[in-house]
Amino acid sequence: MISTSVSRVVPPPNVVAVVREVRHRYGDPIALDGVDLEICAGEILALLGPNGSGKSTLFRLLSTLMPIQQGVIEVAGISASDNPLGVRARIGIVFQSPSLDKKLTVDENIACQGALYGISGKRLNARREELLRQLELVDRRGDRCETLSGGLKRRVELVKGMLHHPPLLLLDEPSTGLDPASRLSLWEALRQMACQGVAVLLTSHLMEEADKADRVAIMNRGKIIASDSPANLRAELGDGIVTIQTSEISRAVQWLEDRGMAALQMEDRLRVQSSNPRELVPQLMEYLGDACQSIAVGRPSLEDVFIARTGYGFGETEA
Repeated sequence: MISTSVSRVVPPPNVVAVVREVRHRYGDPIALDGVDLEICAGEILALLGPNGSGKSTLFRLLSTLMPIQQGVIEVAGISASDNPLGVRARIGIVFQSPSLDKKLTVDENIACQGALYGISGKRLNARREELLRQLELVDRRGDRCETLSGGLKRRVELVKGMLHHPPLLLLDEPSTGLDPASRLSLWEALRQMACQGVAVLLTSHLMEEADKADRVAIMNRGKIIASDSPANLRAELGDGIVTIQTSEISRAVQWLEDRGMAALQMEDRLRVQSSNPRELVPQLMEYLGDACQSIAVGRPSLEDVFIARTGYGFGETEA
């Protein structure tokens, strides 16, 4: 076991969780390679990355499900290495796999969660009522959880996770298995939590989901390669991304390079950033002629940010 040796850094008052120089190995493979991250009160932060990028490992460390090999993780000023039970009291967790007892009602599931945290009697009733109203579950409180839709089950999971007033809410791939309407409902609930000052951290491999967050931390091969708002990350790439399919890729690459534009080849496509795609596209079509199979123009996406930072596609690092 590698010992932790990073000195504590006192964060600003609105920072709920701090990750400093965290490294983690599974034998020889490096899962996390010097990760630094801060999570602030009232923000929704999405950890975005392909499978194998390290986001699940970081989630497990923040959840105190694994010991920290090297680095520092603190939640509300409590060290995850020195006092994991203290951290557990200050986090709410919604795992990818459901944790509800299907044969129990919504109320009964919440009461079981309360018992785990020593919450009962009037205190339990008051907090349960508050959260059931907030997440629009009052009329379903007597229903067995096996009868609920995927979206309603996720809301019950949120009630369980928030029952003890944690300052940090952790969600692992929260949209897994949800239909579009349920995803929208889930995000409305998360936004309510953030508006009340809760720091929300979720993991995702879905670009469209991460785009809804206040801030995105893009992970790749155990490192955070970008961290900012989705709008700011996309703005780094200018006005447009041109995607070209052609039977003469090398010829197209040379034409673009002669004009100072670097094209990235992805299988049978070329992608190039352009500050003036309206001018570029007709010129390129005229040059390629019949060898031009298709040209598409789009605004930069988070995937384009990932490609620009790594040089390959989002799915190409999956393990």
